[in-house]
Amino acid sequence: MKAKILRVGIMSKEEYKKRTIAIAKGEYTLKKNEPKVWFESVKSMGQILSFENQELLKLIIANKPQSLTELEQMSGRKKSNLSRTLKTLERYGIVELEKENKGIVPKVKATDFHVEFGIRSVA
Repeated sequence: MKAKILRVGIMSKEEYKKRTIAIAKGEYTLKKNEPKVWFESVKSMGQILSFENQELLKLIIANKPQSLTELEQMSGRKKSNLSRTLKTLERYGIVELEKENKGIVPKVKATDFHVEFGIRSVA
């Protein structure tokens, strides 16, 4: 499987808000390789990319479950917990939940993560 890199950034809500306003005003131009996914802190990123979630992603890649029920059996996690976790991972562009045959099939979109952050102000 070819590595699918997701570039993520870490920036406070205040800095992210300033950046968004600067983009809207035309004062800041997005760079080609700039992250598209942003976290407020290393801690918040760590919650999404926790060891447990990394293991879940590896399980999906290795076994290619065709439903949440199948993934529930493989992982030992309850379907409600899986659904919530996968929806969060989907929101960050890490997984894709495809509707197939009246079910949901989880697919991993990102296998490698490049993290970018600094302590200088953006705007």
